[in-house]
Parts: sequence; C-alpha cells; structure tokens
Amino acid sequence: MRRAELCDVEPIVEIRAVVMRPDLERLGRFDEHRVRRRFRDAFSPADTSVVVADGAVAGCVALRPAEDGYWLEHFYLAPALQGRGVGSAVLRTVLGRADAEGRPVRLNVLRGSAARRLYERHRFTVQGQDPVDVFMLREPNADPRPAGPLSASRRFPA
Repeated sequence: MRRAELCDVEPIVEIRAVVMRPDLERLGRFDEHRVRRRFRDAFSPADTSVVVADGAVAGCVALRPAEDGYWLEHFYLAPALQGRGVGSAVLRTVLGRADAEGRPVRLNVLRGSAARRLYERHRFTVQGQDPVDVFMLREPNADPRPAGPLSASRRFPA
C-alpha cells in the first residue's frame, strides 16, 4: 500500500464501478455516472491509501478522521484480489492505526453486501441500518495482536 495521489482517481473510479455494480443493481440504485462521480467528489488523497498489485492500482481504502474516531470509507479491491486474504491484510493495517490511538472506527456497507462478513470478522458490529446501508462500529482493540488462531511460534514464547 502507498499514499494516494491525485492521478489515482480514475483507476480507482473504475474499480469502484466494477466492484459496487452487483450490489447497487440488486438494490436498484446503480447509475453508471453517479457511481463514478460520487468517488471523484469525495476523494481525499491525504486520507486514502492505494493497494498496488503487479505495479498497478488494484484498490484503495480511506480512513477519514472524525471527531470521535475514524470513518473507514472507499474500501475497494479489484475482483482478482478478492477472497485471497488481501482485504483482511489491508484492514489489519488500517485498523492497527486506530487501535494504536485507542479510537473507534465506523463504516457503512450496502445491505446484502458480502463485504459485511469481512467487517464482522474484524470485530465491527451493527449499530443501525436504513433501506440501503448498514452502519457498523468497531471499538479499539486493547490487544493489537491479530484475532484468530495463532501459529505455534506465536503461542509459546521461545
């Protein structure tokens, strides 16, 4: 991952359009132009990290400071990277920052999106929902070690 630059907008816009299309169509909300415009209008390079794979932009994630924590926004991965652990690795990196600062992280995910399972695995809980979005919160982790089974080398000190 690297910090986003202005020149990253168009590659990210195209990834967003591809990734969000199935869920937006299912919800009856896909608009070819709006899906791109919304990202362009909200893009903040200072808050955004770009996922690079094979030398090309393959996704992004934004962690926007808020009064009482952070908002995780614009988390998109190219379909070829999905289901391979890349999303979890990105989240561990981003959430580690919030944990180190003791700050909660909020997000919203489209209703029915498979991404919700990823967020739940990373300790996000549902706080509310509307007809389109599910609003989730993750309290800071007091133990910064990754959740889940530990390898033998991590279980027992040497």
